[in-house]
Amino acid sequence: MSKPLKIACIADTTKIAQAAYHDITKRYSIVDVTKKRRTEEGSGADVIVVLGGDGFMLQVMHQYMARNIPFYGMNCGTVGFLMNSYSTKRLIERIHDARSHILHPLRMYARNTQGKDYELLAINEVSLFRQSRQAAKIRITVDHVVRIPEMTSDGVLVSTPAGSTAYNSSAGGPIIPLGSNIIALTPLSPFRPRHWHGALLSHNSCVTFEVLDPDKRPTSAVADFTEVRDVVSVAINEQQKTSIRLLFDPEHNLEERIIKEQFM
Repeated sequence: MSKPLKIACIADTTKIAQAAYHDITKRYSIVDVTKKRRTEEGSGADVIVVLGGDGFMLQVMHQYMARNIPFYGMNCGTVGFLMNSYSTKRLIERIHDARSHILHPLRMYARNTQGKDYELLAINEVSLFRQSRQAAKIRITVDHVVRIPEMTSDGVLVSTPAGSTAYNSSAGGPIIPLGSNIIALTPLSPFRPRHWHGALLSHNSCVTFEVLDPDKRPTSAVADFTEVRDVVSVAINEQQKTSIRLLFDPEHNLEERIIKEQFM
């Protein structure tokens, strides 16, 4: 006989998400997400049910990715690209029947003008932005080869396939199918090179950005929603040691959503 599924539930602060949370806690026994699994019979969650939108799901994944617990999202927000449809009916069965997809985040190493180093993970993208009215000037190196000696632009980003439908798509970057082992390198409002629209790179690539003239043209780096200001260099590669497992209903799997997004 299979063991009962231990569910943790985390909700956004919106009225819709909070109402959904109270509905689920009335119907199901919920465990405390802060308790770690000590043994197979011990306390702790087997899955985290997330109630909110894509932004809230991103926050929860960052907070609990080290716990190695799968995430099952239900949309109580707007887009809900990373979420399943909301329904409290058959929740246990839905989770059991869900298909999983593994995401590997990007790892960002950044150094600022004071020589301080930062290491952050990004599930969607790593972005560089100009901090002032002056356009940023950035040298782009891929796998130790300088590909663009000097780019003048509002910034540049590197996106995962899961993040390719977010800011990357809004900036004119390509939507990347899952499982393609590709990341997107996309400029933000480039002035020079005037006709460069970005590149598709192997997921094993190491991308390095060097900020040229950082005193006159200050630039910040953002890993999803965490910002490092006044950077002079940023190195990005895939963190393959970290795996994030998302659960999707069979009719709403992430790969199908990314394909559909290209035909909307």
